[in-house]
Amino acid sequence: MLEETSTKVSVSTVKGVLYRHNLKGRSDGDFVIGGVFSIHNYMHTVEHSYTSMPEPLQCTGSLDSRELRFSRAMVFAVEEINNSTDLLPGVTLGYQVHDSCTSVPMAVKVAFHLANGLDPMFDTGEQCSGSPTVTAIVGESGSTPTISMLRIIGPFGIPQVSHFSTCACLSDKKQYPTFFRTIPSDQFQAAALAHLIRHFGWTWIGAVRSDSDYGNNGMAAFLQAAQEEGICVEYSEAFSRTNPLSRVQRVADVIRSSTARVVVAFVSSWDMKILLREMERLPSPPRQWIGTESWVTDPDTLRFGLCAGAIGFGIQRSVIPGLRDFLLDLSPQKVSNSPLLTEFWEGAFGCRLEIGVGVEEKVCDGSEDIQQLQTPYTDTSQLRVTNMVYKAVYAIAHAIHSIVCEERENSTVNCDKNLNVKPTQVLESLRTVNFSRNGYQVSFDANGDPVATYELVNWKRRESGTMEFVTVGLYDGSLPPDQRLHIEREITWVKNSTQVPVSVCSESCPPGTRKAVQKGKPVCCYDCIQCAEGEISNNTDSSDCLICPEEYWPNAERDRCILKPVEFLSFHEVLGIILTACSVGGACLAIATATVFYRHRTSAIVRANNSELSFLLLFSLAMCFLCSLTFIGRPSEWSCMLRHTAFGITFVLCISCVLAKTIVVLMAFRATLPASNIMKWFGPPQQRLTVVSFTFVQALICTLWLVLSPPFPIKNLTTYKEKIILECDVGSAIGFWAVLGYIGLLSLLCFVLAFLARKLPDNFNEAKFITFSMLIFCAVWITFIPAYVSSPGKFTVAVEIFAIITSSFGLFFLLFVPKCFIILFRPEKNTKKHLMEKTSNDIRY
Repeated sequence: MLEETSTKVSVSTVKGVLYRHNLKGRSDGDFVIGGVFSIHNYMHTVEHSYTSMPEPLQCTGSLDSRELRFSRAMVFAVEEINNSTDLLPGVTLGYQVHDSCTSVPMAVKVAFHLANGLDPMFDTGEQCSGSPTVTAIVGESGSTPTISMLRIIGPFGIPQVSHFSTCACLSDKKQYPTFFRTIPSDQFQAAALAHLIRHFGWTWIGAVRSDSDYGNNGMAAFLQAAQEEGICVEYSEAFSRTNPLSRVQRVADVIRSSTARVVVAFVSSWDMKILLREMERLPSPPRQWIGTESWVTDPDTLRFGLCAGAIGFGIQRSVIPGLRDFLLDLSPQKVSNSPLLTEFWEGAFGCRLEIGVGVEEKVCDGSEDIQQLQTPYTDTSQLRVTNMVYKAVYAIAHAIHSIVCEERENSTVNCDKNLNVKPTQVLESLRTVNFSRNGYQVSFDANGDPVATYELVNWKRRESGTMEFVTVGLYDGSLPPDQRLHIEREITWVKNSTQVPVSVCSESCPPGTRKAVQKGKPVCCYDCIQCAEGEISNNTDSSDCLICPEEYWPNAERDRCILKPVEFLSFHEVLGIILTACSVGGACLAIATATVFYRHRTSAIVRANNSELSFLLLFSLAMCFLCSLTFIGRPSEWSCMLRHTAFGITFVLCISCVLAKTIVVLMAFRATLPASNIMKWFGPPQQRLTVVSFTFVQALICTLWLVLSPPFPIKNLTTYKEKIILECDVGSAIGFWAVLGYIGLLSLLCFVLAFLARKLPDNFNEAKFITFSMLIFCAVWITFIPAYVSSPGKFTVAVEIFAIITSSFGLFFLLFVPKCFIILFRPEKNTKKHLMEKTSNDIRY
């Protein structure tokens, strides 16, 4: 390596150019790197009269000691490279460091200086010094000044590697082909912030941003990512430090009056300090601040206590060996050669280096100890963006190294410092840079961006009351989405709470409800509506309810589907027990009556009432009572077929017997007329044949019904939504109504014949009882039809059983109870003489 020469410093009277060092062999070094930083926050502006030359641009405002540290880190990196035997051996790097004053006009002027090689002493009137252009540029700290510079240096192919310009727009290679950066793009940070907010369940937030390319583009990317995550923004306000104070006050008032407890600030460090000063002016409700890397790791903002508990993503903290010693290697003699370092020294120690400036001003006496100074300049415990500057210088050095150096066979590196390296060559070489420095990987993707890795930083208050940055988690954009965020330590939230604050427009909707968006409000503002009948929601904040499967029904809370209860007329329920008792009771009465008739079969009243038909009628009535039992119980294929056929055949058998008895009465009366021998045509054989014939017809109808379309069990899911009705489908409606119609036809015929015989004179005449029994029978079954059709569920079966039992009892009581009463309690009337007596209304011939 060449022997190091003394450092030569030329200082401009304008603060736009800070210092220009010559390090090794040549005044500006073999290859010069430009550096641009926002060390002051304002540019002095004057009104132009257009009658004289305008005043030179000057930086004003307070000095940002953190930005000063960035610029000094660049100098440190250059000197470190110049002292290296591995990187660019025998080659000297020079540098020019400029202050853009965080303004576009100054950034544009600096860009012209770096591109055209203008001498920094431009205030002397010299227009060109013949100096070569810079090989590459490190900077700028802000996105908007960076964009302005790229418009100037882009056509010259001069690469610019930024350490702090994060606007996602700069990744557009069509507009900014010469741009690279060592800090991740805001596109990644915006996605990380949206992921962070969703992770903690905040769906209702406020947003503020700097009215600049950094703030506007960053917030646009965040709002899009937030929308994809289902996050709603109550307000989005923009401001700039150059705005009138009333504008900043209005933004502060919006934050104070909002209902969102979480505020995302995509704001530059300078703008954030202005906003926080305004927020501190008046009492403000507690807000959970979410910050970007621009301000959330800026030590100068830690003095604002209202941000205690803030969290945000910052660049990974790093260690740069030797940097602290370099930064603190200052003395009054060294800093007096640089107006910028002089300004820093005088501001830090409250004294003046120049003697005789003012009587009341303290003069620095050399006792000032920078080792004891506590400022962002001397604080190297949080080297985040500083490392980005460091990596940017090394990236440029590696690009130059790949052009001018080659490795020989004996593993020695030979570099040609006299090679004419064009900026476009460095530009192409930067695209393929890939190295590691101090354990940190440096490379660029196709857009000139590095891999996005962040630390989750939390502002925690110490026991002393001061605040500090604490890393509580990591975010790695290269991992799958569900693995990118990793929380490692407990977070201290606003008001020193360990409970995650809640920031929602509407409380979560519990399972069993769904969200209904409030009219005219964002989707995060909603009412909780209970799921409709037959629907459930089993998740919190469901947008829609799910319809239960056909055989399921929601529980009372409507958060899960349960099997519908199955309903049928059972033997174990009250209604089933009552009907069963009535059915069995009726059958027992019929059997008991048959027993009485059998024991008194030789008596006059039994013999006079055609005992054979009476016994057959009692048998059929018993079957009618018992057939109703087939309607009770869980329906099956056999029970469905049996219940309707048994009912149809037994009732036709019963009505056929009654019809035969009615015909016998009429025939018997006609047989008493002169010359009448009609009874010989309707004797016992004919009576039996009549009963069998009528019953056979019904049996035929039932057989056809069972063969063609028999009844079968079904699950009725339509009558009741909340339960399943097990019932028998009739199969063929024609068959069902044919059975009932045939019973009705025989009943009507029997009623007509009995009505015609109602006034026959003999005491044994039972036509009146048959008439009334048929009247009751028909009334019951006529009433049955609408009741059957309109009754729901198991009550349909109950109506049919009731009609069977009622009509059976009607026949039984009117046809047999009077006779049993005479047999058992009026035996004196159970004689042939009594039966042959004429009534007072005998028919006269």
